[in-house]
Amino acid sequence: MILVRLFFEFFKAGLFAVGGGLATLPFLQEISQKTGWFTQNDLMDLIAISESTPGAIGVNAATYAGFHTYGVIGGIVATFGLVCPSVIVIILVSKVLERFKESDLVQHIFYGLRPASTGLIAAAGFSVVLATLVQVTELGENFVGAFNWFGIVLAVILYWAIKKFNKHPVLYILASAVIGIVAGYLHLFG
Repeated sequence: MILVRLFFEFFKAGLFAVGGGLATLPFLQEISQKTGWFTQNDLMDLIAISESTPGAIGVNAATYAGFHTYGVIGGIVATFGLVCPSVIVIILVSKVLERFKESDLVQHIFYGLRPASTGLIAAAGFSVVLATLVQVTELGENFVGAFNWFGIVLAVILYWAIKKFNKHPVLYILASAVIGIVAGYLHLFG
């Protein structure tokens, strides 16, 4: 029964996550809250691993979440569930779009989908920032202590380095991993 639900939950995410992999994050948060298959910390690990491994983030995230929930079979089922709607939609759209691509209706649909996907990605990014850099539950009691200052400084330095040096993203991911390992051993963050 878990495999059927895995397929169904990721099928929904694949069907409605317009805008690519990061747009699946709000759906993953909903799956986490509804099912308890993974925690908020697991979700942050899922994002970190999905972003730092080759392949589409949505597919990597589905594979990781499915594997975390039900092993190898769970990873396969969740990934298939996520990808299946795209395959179906691509087949249908390829048959219809050529005929109607100049249609005002089709153009208006795409015009509406762009901000929707932007909003989904922005919401996902904001939730990642909150989960990674702020402990919202601590804001009222210990405002300064609620922030992950090490993470904020690292994010600012990485943003600056990306803008200044414009190197391949893998270098920044590897540098962050090394910094995380060193900082962990030095107990620079909780």
